[in-house]
Amino acid sequence: MKIEQSPPPTRSRPAIEVDVVMRREPVSGPMSRWQPWRWVLADVLLRTEPGDTGPAPAHEDHEPQAVEPVDGSASDAQATHWLFPRFRVELFRDDAEGYFLNLNSPSPCFWVFWRADEERLLDGEPMAVPQIVTLSYHDAGRWLDAQERVDQVPAAPEVVDWLRGFVDATYQPEPKRRQRPQSFQALKDRFGQPVRVTTDKLRGGGQPSGQ
Repeated sequence: MKIEQSPPPTRSRPAIEVDVVMRREPVSGPMSRWQPWRWVLADVLLRTEPGDTGPAPAHEDHEPQAVEPVDGSASDAQATHWLFPRFRVELFRDDAEGYFLNLNSPSPCFWVFWRADEERLLDGEPMAVPQIVTLSYHDAGRWLDAQERVDQVPAAPEVVDWLRGFVDATYQPEPKRRQRPQSFQALKDRFGQPVRVTTDKLRGGGQPSGQ
């Protein structure tokens, strides 16, 4: 009798879940004639403790919820805060350098890529809807190169510690290439043209032999 063995369980990637808070605030000054409101990233809140949260959940809409200011401080009476829940932030081994660069920046942070959604309106204006949250410097750079809207907020200390543990375990800097000794570099004149070096003895007139 043949016994079929079930495949070993696959280990999911290290991940956390976060909530994203966007702030809509009035624009002051001359710009208000063309743009009465603007959206900015207010905060990224931890929903789960840093660690492995298991398999990625099925796709779900991140329905916004109106909330009070996340820092509890008084703010412009016209400004509003909107919380978009349950974004999964995963760590990928092949992007360890992107996390390393984040950790070595002056303020390690979350980056949030967001877009104005024409189908979600607030007072007739499109809402700012977060698309992806990352801790990778490379991800943020690619989005910015593509002219996408990307904002950042500092990451909590426990997130920074968690990210540092992952980088310490996975990041291997590329070895530095050995610099070519100066004595082996080609000689050039002041116009950048190669210089010919001859050991022929000079004749009268200062010209090398054979010329």
